Amino acid sequence: MRIALDAMGGDYAPEEIVKGAVRAAQAYPETEIILVGPSARINPLLTNAPKNISIEEASEVIRMDEHPAQAVRKKKDSTIVVATRLVKENKADAVVSAGSTGAQMAGALLGLGRIKGVERPAIATVLPTLDGGKLVLDVGANPDAKPEHLVQYAQMGSIYAKQIMGIANPRVALLNIGTEESKGNELTQQAYPLLQASSLNFSGNIEGRDVPYGRADVVVCDGFVGNVVLKTAEGLAGALFELIKEKITSNPVRKLGALAVKPGLKEIARMMDYAEYGGSPLLGVKGISIVCHGSSKEKAIFNGIRVAGECVQAGLTELIAREMAVESQDIDG
Repeated sequence: MRIALDAMGGDYAPEEIVKGAVRAAQAYPETEIILVGPSARINPLLTNAPKNISIEEASEVIRMDEHPAQAVRKKKDSTIVVATRLVKENKADAVVSAGSTGAQMAGALLGLGRIKGVERPAIATVLPTLDGGKLVLDVGANPDAKPEHLVQYAQMGSIYAKQIMGIANPRVALLNIGTEESKGNELTQQAYPLLQASSLNFSGNIEGRDVPYGRADVVVCDGFVGNVVLKTAEGLAGALFELIKEKITSNPVRKLGALAVKPGLKEIARMMDYAEYGGSPLLGVKGISIVCHGSSKEKAIFNGIRVAGECVQAGLTELIAREMAVESQDIDG
């Protein structure tokens, strides 16, 4: 297996990206990690690195503030474009990046193309809940969506939940402002009957407060709402732990009590840490493309590579293509 890794993508590139690559290369000796970027920046970081790490030269980097599609077209030798091209040319089986999400999306659409039958790809992310990790999509690939797009998100998310997360019959729910069928805006009201009529295990609407309890395995929404949910969850978790730390260490008596609860708090922090889940797959494109958090460090990159490998081994792209073809035939029929 060959994983192309954007060595210059993210807030802590290339140092933390290379550390994650080295850790993955050590853990998965049968996998080749291809670091894409300027060798002059990467080579000094590869002292005593495993032999299953190589470098693919790329001289440009797409910045976060650049227009994604324009940058992808203009910067042909950028790290994300070159990494995606390796997948297109079958020189790599997957691409992983912590760089500009928009550029990765544009690069995948222009370089790999959409799976036949998929109108809009979606970014799917695993959110920690009281019932384990649950999938939410779309979380930012498309701010706007049509009802039929939400159905496709649900179909692709259900496949991912089965094949990668090991959930036998994923419960699919539509994120809404109420559980009643009549609730919501025009998008959710039109999407509800389409999801209900599909072959999915659709359990109806779910409210935002139900998501942390894990009351659905696959939560579907448009990219605008999904991104707000994701960023709110991240911010709330961070703020909550800061508040807990402040209050349990505010006086000597509480500090003594803090020693007793410290192991439990560490477990909770690990459960809530995005780095434990690695990256988010861009579902619906003809290839495996894993989107990592912009602030990813070694652990997150390592887990992003792990997720990419799991997707390749499961044949996720082929499974989605086959499922979408079946759904298309059912609709036509």
